[in-house]
Amino acid sequence: MVNGESDSHPTLIASVRRALRLLEAVGAHADGAPAKQLAREAGLPLPTAYHLLRTLAHEGYLQRQHGVFVLGAAVDGIGRAGARRRQRAHLSEALAVAGRELGAAVYFAVYREGEVEVVAVTDDPARPPVAEWVDFRATAHAHAVGQCLLAQLDDATRKEHLARHPVQPITPFSVRTEDDLLHRLDTVRRDHVAYERQEYALGTVCAAIPVQVGAATATLAVSLPMDELRRLRSVTERLRKMAEATLTTLAFSISI
Repeated sequence: MVNGESDSHPTLIASVRRALRLLEAVGAHADGAPAKQLAREAGLPLPTAYHLLRTLAHEGYLQRQHGVFVLGAAVDGIGRAGARRRQRAHLSEALAVAGRELGAAVYFAVYREGEVEVVAVTDDPARPPVAEWVDFRATAHAHAVGQCLLAQLDDATRKEHLARHPVQPITPFSVRTEDDLLHRLDTVRRDHVAYERQEYALGTVCAAIPVQVGAATATLAVSLPMDELRRLRSVTERLRKMAEATLTTLAFSISI
């Protein structure tokens, strides 16, 4: 027992609870506070407080500046991670609404740190997304999402990507050579849309449009069963209007 803290909750870890009380005490002082004051406010013996404060500082949750403790960068990181999870949830909800209106699977993806990253995708059993049967990152040349992202890269970045992930057909309909791909990307840049038919997954057609989300290279995409090919262009245009209205704002919040 420490200052009235009992064992009525035996599964709780006392040292974690004490550390959290110290973090709360530090957070109450914008300009920081010395160890003795923090120990008093957290209701802890000074030696215990010193030990926990040193540990928290070592892990980046606190910093010691001019004799006082202030919150460290790791605390900000926790807050940003939580905010990003909430933002991703909002984007997923928006994509789900778009998917129901379009009658299609909808995707949001970015090109980050040299790789294709699908950030969010709808999960509607009535309109299931394309199953990742070959790594999306290694097959950007073969799907609309990747082609749209590659078309937005500068020549050097695109060349470096294709050196790591060379063009190779994965279905009978895939682009077969790098030259074929580069010609395709010229069309994507000119038309501001990437269309592909069964190049990544048999029985599926896809389209992707570039979206402006600050400095990020990003795209919104849709997929449909092959027997609904006739709908693809109209669905893509409706997606573009949705992006202009709402989706791009949500995408921006989690892309940078």
